[in-house]
Amino acid sequence: MTDSAVIDIRSVTEDDLPGWTRTWGNGYLRPYTDGGVDAIRSTAARDRLIGAFDMDRCVGTYRSTAQELTVPGGAFVPVSAISRVSVAGTHRRRGLLSRMVAMDLRGAFERGEPVAVLDAAQYPLYGRYGFGPATAMAWFEIDVNRARLDPRRTADTSGVLLVDAREYSKAAPAVYERLRAVQPGTLRRDELWWQEATGQRAGSPSGRPEPFFALHLDPVTGEADGLLCFSAEERWGAMLPQSPLWIRDLIAVSPQAEAALIRFAVTTDWVTTVHLPYRAPDSLLPLWLGDPRSARVSALSDYMWLRVLDTPRALSARTYGVEAELVLEVTDAAGYAAGTWLLEGGPDGASCTRTRRAAQLRIDVRDLGSLYLGDDSATRLSVLGGTEELRPGALARADAMFRTGRRPWSPRAVLGPRYQAGAP
Repeated sequence: MTDSAVIDIRSVTEDDLPGWTRTWGNGYLRPYTDGGVDAIRSTAARDRLIGAFDMDRCVGTYRSTAQELTVPGGAFVPVSAISRVSVAGTHRRRGLLSRMVAMDLRGAFERGEPVAVLDAAQYPLYGRYGFGPATAMAWFEIDVNRARLDPRRTADTSGVLLVDAREYSKAAPAVYERLRAVQPGTLRRDELWWQEATGQRAGSPSGRPEPFFALHLDPVTGEADGLLCFSAEERWGAMLPQSPLWIRDLIAVSPQAEAALIRFAVTTDWVTTVHLPYRAPDSLLPLWLGDPRSARVSALSDYMWLRVLDTPRALSARTYGVEAELVLEVTDAAGYAAGTWLLEGGPDGASCTRTRRAAQLRIDVRDLGSLYLGDDSATRLSVLGGTEELRPGALARADAMFRTGRRPWSPRAVLGPRYQAGAP
């Protein structure tokens, strides 16, 4: 067995890509393909690829990408978005993940990225590195026969237009950007992302059936303000339709657009079940239906995890629910976010500076990540031990400042052939 101290943790080179891709695929039970290597190669210039190497064999993978996160108030905060993390089963429990995380977080801090984010495939892994669950997702399954929507009521789906991939790709990015400007928890989707979403990216798997695309047009301006990508499968039983419809992406700027697109999906001919993943738990989706109980939550889980690296930059970037000040003592074993900070904020902006004043609230960096976008409350977190009230009233003040009217949401589309609850 190789001593873990001699396993090299380093940036990945062009020659490493096939082995790195194979190791990541093994970790996620995905077969190796040359197309998979090409896909990684096409984004390698913008990504930070890290690998663990035992001699010349890749035994661990890690990727981070420069991203932008929308925070309460609408600011775009530069973040390091982490993905494709794996350690070979033959090399677990040797600290390889810890070393890769440490290398990347150090790089993110030095690059001036105040926050790091990831989607955790396994819950227990990332709290030890200072990440806390910052958004959640709900997976809805709609029983069409109970939804009480009449497909003959065309007014319910007014403005919806079926389009091809080319027309969709022209209009969809602008719709998403309008949502990204106002939705806390949202990440940027670049041109490569849209090319993959519409099957136009080089190296996309061939032979994959093209999904269906729809847009919703604003009745006043005629501009697209909603988008829908879905796939369906024709099924019959005893001359009765039993077809499922899988929504792969649904983005709406207005409530009217969201309602029309959902009702369009639910009233599609022959469809008996609609699956809609990765929505905010407080989504209004059920209320767009005639019977809200027809939309059953089949999965509810944490989703985006967040790690604050630069406390003053992160906290001063967002707005707050009430005008107030709060002295926070942030504890961070790695040291990045640690310190005592005076947060002065309100609906119009905020500042965060180091202070010698006595702390009113002590909070671990993991809890700060859960609090940052407004999805959790300081009062709730204090019960679990990572947040401590040092002055009476501090928990209530933190709740009033950090919580938002609607829960943050991290929109995700199902791009590949896999479609299952919680798939990373």
